[in-house]
Amino acid sequence: MGEIEQRPSPGSRLGAPENSGISTLEHGQKPPPTPSGKLMSIKIQMLDDTQEAFEVPQRAPGKVLLDAVCNHLNLVEGDYFGLEFPDHKKITVWLDLLKPIVKQIRRPKHVVVKFVVKFFPPDHTQLQEELTRYLFALQVKQDLAQGRLTCNDTSAALLISHIVQSEIGDFDEASDREHLAKNKYIPQQDALEDKIVEYHHNHIGQTPAESDFQLLEIARRLEMYGVRLHPAKDREGTKINLAVANTGILVFQGFTKINAFNWAKVRKLSFKRKRFLIKLRPDANSSYQDTLEFLMASRDFCKSFWKICVEHHAFFRLFEEPKPKPKPVLFSRGSSFRFSGRTQKQVLDFVKEGGHKKVQFERKHSKIQSIRSLATQPTEPNSEVPKQAQQSASLPPGEGAEPAGGAGGQQAAEPSAAAEERQSPAPPRSPAGGGKADGAPRAPADEEEEVVKDRTQQSKAQPPQPSTGSLTGSPHLSELSINSQGGAAPTNVILSPNLSPDTKQASPLVSPLLNDQVCPRTDDEEEGRRKRFPTDKAYFIAKEVSTTERTYLKDLEVITSWFQSTVSKEDVMPEALKSLIFPNFEPLHKFHTSFLKETEQRLALWEGRSNAHIRGDYQRIGDVLLKNIQGMKQLAAHLWKHSEALEALETGIRSSRRLESLCRDFELQKVCYLPLNTFLLRPLHRLMHYKQVLERLCKHHPPSHADFRDCRAALAEVTEMVAQLHGTMIKMENFQKLHELKKDLIGIDNLVIPGREFIRLGSLSKLSGKGLQQRMFFLFNDVLLYTSRGLTASNQFKVHGQLPLYGMTIEESEDEWGVPHCLTLRGQRQSLVVAASSRSEMEKWVEDIQMAIDLAEKSSGPTPEFLASSPPDHKSPDEAAVADQESEDDLSASRTSLERQAPHRGNTMVHVCWHRNTSVSMVDFSVAVENQLSGNLLRKFKNSNGWQKLWVVFTNFCLFFYKSHQDHHPLASLPLLGYSLTIPSESEDIHKDYVFKLHFKSHVYYFRAESEYTFERRENRKPPHLQLLHVERAAASPGHFLWSTK
Repeated sequence: MGEIEQRPSPGSRLGAPENSGISTLEHGQKPPPTPSGKLMSIKIQMLDDTQEAFEVPQRAPGKVLLDAVCNHLNLVEGDYFGLEFPDHKKITVWLDLLKPIVKQIRRPKHVVVKFVVKFFPPDHTQLQEELTRYLFALQVKQDLAQGRLTCNDTSAALLISHIVQSEIGDFDEASDREHLAKNKYIPQQDALEDKIVEYHHNHIGQTPAESDFQLLEIARRLEMYGVRLHPAKDREGTKINLAVANTGILVFQGFTKINAFNWAKVRKLSFKRKRFLIKLRPDANSSYQDTLEFLMASRDFCKSFWKICVEHHAFFRLFEEPKPKPKPVLFSRGSSFRFSGRTQKQVLDFVKEGGHKKVQFERKHSKIQSIRSLATQPTEPNSEVPKQAQQSASLPPGEGAEPAGGAGGQQAAEPSAAAEERQSPAPPRSPAGGGKADGAPRAPADEEEEVVKDRTQQSKAQPPQPSTGSLTGSPHLSELSINSQGGAAPTNVILSPNLSPDTKQASPLVSPLLNDQVCPRTDDEEEGRRKRFPTDKAYFIAKEVSTTERTYLKDLEVITSWFQSTVSKEDVMPEALKSLIFPNFEPLHKFHTSFLKETEQRLALWEGRSNAHIRGDYQRIGDVLLKNIQGMKQLAAHLWKHSEALEALETGIRSSRRLESLCRDFELQKVCYLPLNTFLLRPLHRLMHYKQVLERLCKHHPPSHADFRDCRAALAEVTEMVAQLHGTMIKMENFQKLHELKKDLIGIDNLVIPGREFIRLGSLSKLSGKGLQQRMFFLFNDVLLYTSRGLTASNQFKVHGQLPLYGMTIEESEDEWGVPHCLTLRGQRQSLVVAASSRSEMEKWVEDIQMAIDLAEKSSGPTPEFLASSPPDHKSPDEAAVADQESEDDLSASRTSLERQAPHRGNTMVHVCWHRNTSVSMVDFSVAVENQLSGNLLRKFKNSNGWQKLWVVFTNFCLFFYKSHQDHHPLASLPLLGYSLTIPSESEDIHKDYVFKLHFKSHVYYFRAESEYTFERRENRKPPHLQLLHVERAAASPGHFLWSTK
């Protein structure tokens, strides 16, 4: 008897059954090297019905032949395909990649081997290459013609209309009918001809690549998509059909699916003679027997189907190729067959790295020339702010496209396993170019620049793009994402094929700022400007004061102008709260307006741009800073009120739904690019900026310098103010962060309580009976929460459990569980096994959890549980029933929510950490808000020629891009967690001074600063060529990101 069984693992000690979701084994057996010797010719029938002959050594394993076919096609994602042939008993079987070909194909001269799709992924957007999607489309076309893909007449006509569009192009009735007369795509096609022609008329302007995409979008929704039926009988002798898919084993009666067994429910698959056995996991709520038995026509049929199930399970469920069992010494029992090749996760990871060359390919049946995606547009697949206007934003599953400036400011968008660098088909036509861009890429979402246009620019709509209903989750972060905190998608925003909104909208990317073609080339201008301006380091420090003061003034205007205007229109805020907020911000705004004007006048004199004939030493800034910091001390009373204002605002929000709604709606405005409560703390953060600038000036100037005395006096003044407000600042930052986290969590009632301190949040994998499952962990000084990201309207994280830290122990357990970077957390009532993404991540968690445990032990005792379901009146009885029955893996059905549900929150730092599989601590948050940079940068994409001038603000782990410093809201943003900062190598052919590179996987950006100071401003002050900074915590020290401050 042959069988595949998941053996008991140490997970059973925690009450977890066998692990079916991951492989903790070593890499699998590799096929032996290609043997030399006599060659044999094998005919391969391709998906376009052509035949090719391949000569391979007789003793070569099957993998050699499959690799030869994939190389012939220049196919990168060849792992989705296989070779099938009729064996000596006329049973269609798959070619075993490890066995010698000669032992499988006994009469190669009389056998035609078919190259076909073997593994159909759940979401066609996981297919990165246009060629792969084209071959899948050919498979759908073939299945339609053979009657294997059954569907109703409407679906069939729509499928054929897309095939016709890809083959003959735009609609012409005479050509259509002539083409349909010569080509039969489906039995009884004549009855559908009018419908096909009608649907084809709607596809004008659609490229072959888009037609393939739309074809797969429709096909994947059909019940018989990718299904091959295997006749069998159940125990009662009823005739049925078995099939295997990416989700598990399916049972059909005729062409109707009557049952499905998900891989998570299957414990063991085996066969004994003609009997195929499925052993299920114990389930008290299920009426199924423990073991299901099906009778097939013969042992060979049974074994063939068992092999297919083994391969599908391994390809879609394992992380890596499993290792075969060792050969027995005396005799064997059962089959030694195992899956050979890369798993889907390995394929996705390989393609995302982008290490392959894009080449052309020919569409045999198409009259329209098509090339592989990116063949003529070498732009990065996920360029956050794309070079080409015809590229459009692709968002990950469950992430909505939303207006700019949402509080949170960063977008995390990227689980189907490839969302992060997912490629969508070519866009139809660029508004700028006007020509058809067949095969050109559309910029996808995983990683990460959030892009939003001005509404005036959004009015130039592009043709609608393909959209699907996929809500598949993914562990990666989409690179290109709409900048917003939440809310409904605005008009004129294109959503990618990864997402399925009800409406299709125009791309937000066609902007003069973001379009490289219309951006001015400023190389000569910048070069001349550098030569004219001073080179003293103190001058650039003074410029940093000026540029960051501009940003600070804009931040104050968010409260004094924008928020106050919003509040005045509706009578929802109590007068006492108004008098606490606005009168304490308006004097600051007035003061800093004067401060900025004075600073800019001094810089104008320093640069020699002023016509004023002033004698004296004006190449200094210390006197200006000293005067204004002394004036700022007169405003200390207003600064002390800001913490009180923050607490009063949160209290008012809790007590008034109308006020809560007003603040929530305001955070959705573009101008509010950070959480609203963050702006209330900006004056306290600005004091830290002044202190850091003055410390650098004092370090730069010798004691004999004319400016040293003023700088030192100003430093003493601001240090005194910071010391007085430091305790309040720490308390308010923690208070603000707790309230911000509360918006991201579902199923928690009293997160913000006196004495609770936030320590760290991040993504870890939790080991359970279903394998390693990604979870979001939140560490506080008294408890550890673990959550999962649900596909709810608000995109929040659902709390699954808590581990009180009192009495908890932590230990590394890689050896025990066989999982890299693994930890065991043992609480008084529950234990968890979790794995970090890297050794450094694990060490951070160990250090912070141990510190939190020590803090909890020093407290008075265990913390009472604070998890609670939403109050009964917060959801309907039906919704409550759904919530009660929900499992961790069925989050898409979740309807549990708070009554005052938050808007869509797919862009907060929590989501960035989720998609980048990393973590961030409260220390990182505190340092990040204290270190802000602003100024002009020249930016260049990896494959673009010119440089674009942008106004850039670096704050809260993110770069925000503006057209100029006068803009009220950012056009785009780039979250930086996970990015690395390096210096371009010689091979990158960047012949400019002061250039640094930001890169994450295949996403690469070059930025140019104007001076050595702005380029090298880092805490450790090493020369640029010695720097290599991994930005796991952006802005962990002053000057991690450097640019021109002009």
